[in-house]
Amino acid sequence: MSDKVLICGSIAFDTIAVFEGHFKDHILADSIQALSVSFFVPSLRKEYGGCAGNIAYNLSLLGGHAVPVGTVGADAADYLEYMQQLGIDISMVRVLEDKYTPQCFITTDLDNNQIASFHPGAMQHSAENDITGQDAAWAIIAPDAKEGMFAHAERLHAAGIPFVFDLGQAMPLFDGDDLRRMMTMASILCVNEYEAEVVSQRTGLTLEQIAAGLKGAIVTHGADGAVVYEGNRSITVDVVPAETVVDPTGCGDAHRAGLLYGLTNGWGLVDACKLGNVMGSLKVASRGPQNHRPTRQDIESMLQTRYGISLDQEQVNTQER
Repeated sequence: MSDKVLICGSIAFDTIAVFEGHFKDHILADSIQALSVSFFVPSLRKEYGGCAGNIAYNLSLLGGHAVPVGTVGADAADYLEYMQQLGIDISMVRVLEDKYTPQCFITTDLDNNQIASFHPGAMQHSAENDITGQDAAWAIIAPDAKEGMFAHAERLHAAGIPFVFDLGQAMPLFDGDDLRRMMTMASILCVNEYEAEVVSQRTGLTLEQIAAGLKGAIVTHGADGAVVYEGNRSITVDVVPAETVVDPTGCGDAHRAGLLYGLTNGWGLVDACKLGNVMGSLKVASRGPQNHRPTRQDIESMLQTRYGISLDQEQVNTQER
């Protein structure tokens, strides 16, 4: 059986600048209709990001077989080389020579307010990256161009490959009909607390009703852990306290990687979520989505200490935990 995980989603650059002041002192509410401001930003960093890139990175830390599925531009050569150095399989990353890689430009002030612009670039062609014929144990549909998300979902469903639907930043693109359509194909829904409320509102379904039609659903609650909806029950999975809280960027992607590792290795949904919590806790202690460097032994130690389970465990019956 294949151990591959197809990670369908964005592969992007994040350019983050820090304005050492406060936007509120320079943006005048009475003159917003004629806004023209410029901010001096002495601090600047460029990060490897995108949901598929972040999930693949975290899955590689666990020793999983990550196969990101995304579209990038000719400017992504260093990112692809970096992935290869990590042992990530880039065979399903399509390079469009006449496009830019998706890029997010973020300026943040001393109050952590943000002004961001996103250029989708090659991501607009993600539906053309055909995964037909690929084999995999699991997959995930993470935020991407809407057309690409549906194209990948339909191909995975036709191939009988189970997948996690991660709505994330694509939430504004999906109405109730879109969400119901996606959930006729997905095996698991994974959302944060706010997204869960939006999904329920747009579909007219409770999380319990949604989970009843799937293998299960997971709702993350940040520092309050996560809730797993499975069958006719819901189980709270307590958080793993972080050593320090530095930056939440990419925590959801780290969680998804832990979840996928567990599912691929035959774990029940609750234990897979526990590993997701561990990965999120490790990520939040580092700035940027791919700058944490725990070893597999570090992850194993935290998993054992907090939950009493091992990365090398066989299939687990979650009803017993």
